[in-house]
Amino acid sequence: MLERAYGLSRHQLADILEELVSTDGLVFEALDDVARAALRYRNGSAGFSDLMIPGAARRSGAHPLYTFEKKAARLEGATLVPMGGT
Repeated sequence: MLERAYGLSRHQLADILEELVSTDGLVFEALDDVARAALRYRNGSAGFSDLMIPGAARRSGAHPLYTFEKKAARLEGATLVPMGGT
């Protein structure tokens, strides 16, 4: 999504995110999560916002993180909700 919106590659966007994280004077709610997500975004296939969700779940004590999305279930700490038939 970010790549399309800004016309930049994942690597370019990750560079920008990492630069923002290291900029004095900027305050992030979850600095470590943003830095971790930027690194994983650079080298992975998940979207940046999807990579922020496990950090938010970890901070709030939601272990494991349950999801209905198969792709999101591949993220560290996430578990797919089983869909049973009736």
